[in-house]
Amino acid sequence: MIDETGDRKDGTHTAHVGYHYLGSIGKLGNGIVAVTSLWADQRVYYPLHVRPYTPAARLAGGKQHPALRTKPQLALELVAAARAAGIPFRAVVADSLYGEHPEFTRTLWQADIPFVLAVKPSAVVWTLPPEPASPWEAADRLRWGPRHDAQHPGAWTAVVRRFHDGHEETWWAVDLELGGTYGPDRSHRLVVATSDPRTLPKASTWYLVTNLPLPTTTRAREHPALPAADLREVVRLYGVRQWVEQGYKQVKQELGWADFQVRSDRAIRRHWALVCCAFCFCWWAEGHLERAGALAPAPRRADPPLPLPHEPEVGGKCATAELASRAHRLLTAAIVAPRAAAGAGLA
Repeated sequence: MIDETGDRKDGTHTAHVGYHYLGSIGKLGNGIVAVTSLWADQRVYYPLHVRPYTPAARLAGGKQHPALRTKPQLALELVAAARAAGIPFRAVVADSLYGEHPEFTRTLWQADIPFVLAVKPSAVVWTLPPEPASPWEAADRLRWGPRHDAQHPGAWTAVVRRFHDGHEETWWAVDLELGGTYGPDRSHRLVVATSDPRTLPKASTWYLVTNLPLPTTTRAREHPALPAADLREVVRLYGVRQWVEQGYKQVKQELGWADFQVRSDRAIRRHWALVCCAFCFCWWAEGHLERAGALAPAPRRADPPLPLPHEPEVGGKCATAELASRAHRLLTAAIVAPRAAAGAGLA
């Protein structure tokens, strides 16, 4: 999963700060934007890599500076980093910022990297009149009328979506033919998925571009590097993207993603890395709760309450010195991973 996130930061002396649209406040503001990658399935999600976005105004020469990277270009670096790390994934999934970026989609297509990317319903496609010129117009032509229902769906295929909390919803999906660009047997498919083919509600209708071939098509046989995907699989893959927003909520509200007071690029990256480590540890701990009773050491006898610092003397010692001594004993006894071998890779 590829996405970007932004948070407010005052001043101009912190690395990467600029005037952007910040998702955390829902408007333009002064802050830092980062492009992130996340591995997710329908059960768990883990942060992978992060790249800060540096606006052109912070670079000498502006848009002509060789170090300038757009967000889609940073996203391509994240995909390359995931492959270099040997992380397996079914497809790259991202919203319309990436789905409508020619360089991003072309690079993935040329490298035979599977993707499911959103496009805007109003995206213009070159067609001859009276053909539809946008994904929404093409889907609107297939909108359900009075004679359509679940038993008479027309061109739509029922797709059951299963959610993390166990409930299920029936959505509807269709492969569209649009101009000479999109089609079920072309290099790019245009899939529309919606909760209601009668009204095509904006909040629950997706317009998706994918290079995953349909099963049984000639393209599926000619491109074995791209695993085939029916409509249900395409909808499932994009549906997993909900974890992106959930992950941002947790790392920001619980783990302090934006709560740093450092200024340098290196210090900011280190902070983000620690937050991602903490996030992964929380998932690890969640996954081991059932075995916690077998793995946990025997409970240690609790030390007596620490003396209050304002007490002048405790057993002939200064209260502050006794407080520090007991705190030191508590900390040295609190080994998180006593069986782990020490080394550079141990956090």
